[in-house]
Amino acid sequence: MGRHGTIENRKNKQDAKRAKIFTKYARFITVAAREGGGDPEYNASLKNAIDKARAINMPNDNIKRAVKKGVGGNDGDNFERISYEGYGINGIAVIVETLTDNRNRTGSNMKYYFDKNGGNLGTPGCVSFMFDRKGQILIEKEGVDEDALMEAALEAGAEDFLVDDESIYEVLTAAEDFYEVKDALEAAGYNFLEADVSMIPQTMTKLDSEEQTKAMNKLIDMLEDDDDVQQIYHNWDMPEE
Repeated sequence: MGRHGTIENRKNKQDAKRAKIFTKYARFITVAAREGGGDPEYNASLKNAIDKARAINMPNDNIKRAVKKGVGGNDGDNFERISYEGYGINGIAVIVETLTDNRNRTGSNMKYYFDKNGGNLGTPGCVSFMFDRKGQILIEKEGVDEDALMEAALEAGAEDFLVDDESIYEVLTAAEDFYEVKDALEAAGYNFLEADVSMIPQTMTKLDSEEQTKAMNKLIDMLEDDDDVQQIYHNWDMPEE
């Protein structure tokens, strides 16, 4: 969700909601293991889920339990992936990716969150055309040689290399090339602030007032607090804090 200026804000929120985030990542790992097997060396989605869990210091025991649960597949949890699209206040485009075992509950919650905060839940496809599905790798600039990183990224198959932020390099890939580029940069010794296949907004939208900003922040907070929500993407040009 969001772009570079919101990374620190997101990390602070993650620290404050660590137990809830562990639950979400455990579900993510379980589903990835169920769909592609329990060996991360042969299941790129599982490897990525485990990498992200370790990045937020999720205990190894939690990770192992989640993998075992997914491989067993007989616990009665039948999660499905559902994406919701809608508009926040002032037409901000929002995509919400969920993993849910009860689509009626999740759909009802999504409608409530949008309606409560000046937006509305739309139909599939109503805003996704405003985004590009890309692999996105963010690397902190400090101590990293720009030319060397750019060369390594492009040789690995990256589509683009951006340096339009004061503290972050951004590597973009085609969605299908993400894991190959990520693994190549990881093998070259680079550490990632974030690495995932994301919905990148084509254009950003600003809000006009403090009241609108509060409403949009409240919508995002309510979505993040929902256990079924895995990821949120939007085209809000968030103000610097």
